[in-house]
Amino acid sequence: MLRRTVFSIGLLTAMVLSAAQAKECKGVDFPEHLQVSGHDLTLNGLGMRKATFLKINVYVGALYVTRPSHDPQPLIDPATPAQLILQFVRNVSAGQMRDAWNEAFEKVPSGKAAFAPKIATLDSWMADMKTGERLVFTRVPGVGIEVTVNGAVKGTIAGDDFSRALMAIWLGDSPPNPELKSGLLGGACG
Repeated sequence: MLRRTVFSIGLLTAMVLSAAQAKECKGVDFPEHLQVSGHDLTLNGLGMRKATFLKINVYVGALYVTRPSHDPQPLIDPATPAQLILQFVRNVSAGQMRDAWNEAFEKVPSGKAAFAPKIATLDSWMADMKTGERLVFTRVPGVGIEVTVNGAVKGTIAGDDFSRALMAIWLGDSPPNPELKSGLLGGACG
C-alpha cells in the first residue's frame, strides 16, 4: 500500500512538473526549453497563423531563442541560434506552401528577387503538410537556416542574409497576421 501511494505521488509530481514546463496554444503543446546543437533555447512565444478573411487556423508557430525578447529586432538578427517550429493544425498542400513563401518574401525589406535561387530551393523541399506535422527552421549563425520537413532534414540554405529575411517574415513589419507576430513575441497565442 505504501509503495503504491509513493508511486502515485511520484507520478502526480512528474505530471505537474511536466505540465509546468510546457506551454499550449490551441491544443498544441511545446516545451519551455529545447537543446539545439549544444545550445539551450527558451520558448519566446507561441502564435497562431490565420489565413484568409475567414481567419482559418493553419499552424501554431513556436519561436525558441537564446535570450527571450519582446523586441523583434534582436530575434531577427542572425547572430544567435534560434528555432522556429510550425505545427500544422490543418492540411496544407505543397503548392499552397510555395505560394505562401513567394508572397511572404515579397514583403521582406530585401525583397524576393534577392533570394530567388534560395526560395526556389526552399520551394523544392516543400511537401504536403498534414494536421500534426511540423516544419522546422533552425538558425545556425554564420551558416544559414536548416530546414526540416516532418522530421526529415532537407538541407541548409546558406547565408545570414537569408536567415534574417526568413525570420523577418514572421517578426518584421508585414507578418502573415498580426496575432502570429504578437504571439511569437510573447503575447497571447491568438
